[in-house]
Amino acid sequence: MKKLIAGNWKMNGSLAANEALVKAMLDGLQGSEPAADMALCAPAPYLAQLQSLLQGSPVAWGAQDVSAHEQGAYTGEVSVAMLKDFGCRYAIVGHSERRQYHGETDALVAAKAQRALAAGVTPIVCVGETLDEREAGQTEVVIKRQLAAVIHTVAHCISEIVVAYEPVWAIGTGKTATPEMAQQVHAVLRAQLSAATQHPERVHILYGGSMNAANAASLLAQPDIDGGLIGGASLKAADFLQIVAAAR
Repeated sequence: MKKLIAGNWKMNGSLAANEALVKAMLDGLQGSEPAADMALCAPAPYLAQLQSLLQGSPVAWGAQDVSAHEQGAYTGEVSVAMLKDFGCRYAIVGHSERRQYHGETDALVAAKAQRALAAGVTPIVCVGETLDEREAGQTEVVIKRQLAAVIHTVAHCISEIVVAYEPVWAIGTGKTATPEMAQQVHAVLRAQLSAATQHPERVHILYGGSMNAANAASLLAQPDIDGGLIGGASLKAADFLQIVAAAR
């Protein structure tokens, strides 16, 4: 299974900047097969642009969130059918920033994952602990609880999701879990998936806490780290391509 390197642009971008960034990435890939599967997850207004820029390329694209509702009176929400209209392959669900700033619960994250899967969009389910939780020795309890909600809701479809472990204390802070710390948590998640599906090997478990061009190789060398969910470094074509190359 190829590793997966997914960029999360967060609330960044403009039509001009996106075009320059994507073109630089595609130019850097020319004539070579990428070492990893690649995806870019952009703010919803730019999904049409990504569709036109990336169609026919080796890079997939996706959204940063999806509604748990199919349609209706939910102003501001974006349904999975809308994401499908724009060719989205992935949708990030339960990112720590959504949990923190929008009060998303484990149950809501699970419902979003289920809604995406039912429409053939792969949810990238984010799990991770805060600094307080880590210091209290609660890391394993927290991540297992977050993933258990999704396993319970999507049942036999669990082998079709992507999981991203993002220690909240390492997001955008420049702090990174050591490769050994990250591997330890990834191994716990793999064991939890093994108990839930006959095909745990099908599930990419990505690391998502300040992975960058400098530390990607050592993180991606760990046995249970199947790729990365990349924030800041996905806004720089050279850095993102270097991370992809490190996935060999």
